[in-house]
Amino acid sequence: MGMQHIENLLRRYRGQVVSVKTRSGGVYEGTVGDITNDYVALTMKNDDESRDTVFVLLHSIEAVQPRSAPQA
Repeated sequence: MGMQHIENLLRRYRGQVVSVKTRSGGVYEGTVGDITNDYVALTMKNDDESRDTVFVLLHSIEAVQPRSAPQA
């Protein structure tokens, strides 16, 4: 999938929870935040209610799957 296509796809899911699979086999699940032409920032919620931000390069993304919103 071209980087412009994946960027446009992620813009549709901004603010929603997605699961992103990378070419290296990593799977990241979080809320889509900042999107640039190079990366997407995913905010991940930890067990202790803290939040981490993970930056995934667009050229490393293999698949994106939307998830349901997390339970509060």
